[in-house]
Amino acid sequence: MNRISEFAIGLLFGWGLLISGMTDPGKVIGFLDLAGTWDPSLAFVMGGGILVGLMGFTVAKKRTRSILGSAMHLPTSRDIDRRLVLGSLTFGAGWGLAGFCPGPGIVAMGAGESKAALFVVAMIAGMLVFEVLDRWAKAQATRGAGA
Repeated sequence: MNRISEFAIGLLFGWGLLISGMTDPGKVIGFLDLAGTWDPSLAFVMGGGILVGLMGFTVAKKRTRSILGSAMHLPTSRDIDRRLVLGSLTFGAGWGLAGFCPGPGIVAMGAGESKAALFVVAMIAGMLVFEVLDRWAKAQATRGAGA
């Protein structure tokens, strides 16, 4: 039942991205172009997502188990650290340059958009490079602490 609900929610999310235009890089770049011909329509998409998320988290905070019976695992960290800030800046720069963020990029790739396929491949490559560098840095820190 969990896999069916995950599929249904993912399908609904992808459908919403297509309908709202979030998979169109031109629309996204128009939204981010505050100094040019600004397209505010995606602000309504984001606002709707935030509203639904707030309602969902409000209900979830009152529960100990999900609707399907598994344990609730809500985020607890409120730390704003260097990794969060650098990751946010990198994400924003990539979104502004490519016009895609991960969810819409995957949906657009599934819809046959070749630019989105290139974006998704580059995104996965970036995640792999980060993973390798992060493991290397942790290994260096462990060696340095043990010396």
